[in-house]
Amino acid sequence: MALCTSILKKSVRGGLIIIGEINLGGSIEPVHNPVTIAEIAIEKGATSLLMPVACRRQLYDLSDEMATKVDIHFYSDARDALLKAILD
Repeated sequence: MALCTSILKKSVRGGLIIIGEINLGGSIEPVHNPVTIAEIAIEKGATSLLMPVACRRQLYDLSDEMATKVDIHFYSDARDALLKAILD
């Protein structure tokens, strides 16, 4: 993400935390404990999270209080993640 945004001379949205691993082949690695990661991100001041779409079912365990403090966006591939990270 950092390489792509520097080449494009664009900034990532402020307050955004991007979760997940995208390997060089383009596949997305599974995220373990996305609820815990989301809770830590909120405690650290994140206003929005960008995570793989495969995490959405696990986020039902996120408390209502935490869910109202952050905007959660999902990406399906590396291109989608980049576009959502730089566009408002």
